[in-house]
Amino acid sequence: ARTARLLSDRLGGVPVLPAYACAPPEGGPPGTPLSVPAALRALAARGHHRPAVASCFTAPGRFAAQCAAAAPGPAAAPLGDHPALARLVLHRYDQALAARSAYDHDPTRAATVAV
Repeated sequence: ARTARLLSDRLGGVPVLPAYACAPPEGGPPGTPLSVPAALRALAARGHHRPAVASCFTAPGRFAAQCAAAAPGPAAAPLGDHPALARLVLHRYDQALAARSAYDHDPTRAATVAV
């Protein structure tokens, strides 16, 4: 929701709804995250029939392709391998390691999964 507010502010108050690639397509009770199709329907109900989809995916794949295909207007490409994104991921990784005081720093046993 914070990212949607920041994007809306950056776009001069254009309505921006947060949506999730793996949310239930028909939505759920209040407070349930919206799927991309549900968010697009909500915007259409407000008179916005060709909204853009701002992708926050880091790489191409099934979710990015499905969300782009659902867009009635333009859809941004995945973020890709931008150096600023790599720095942010490394920063968050360092924060996570620092929070684990008992983390084993033995490089022969260390491994990471990038999600």
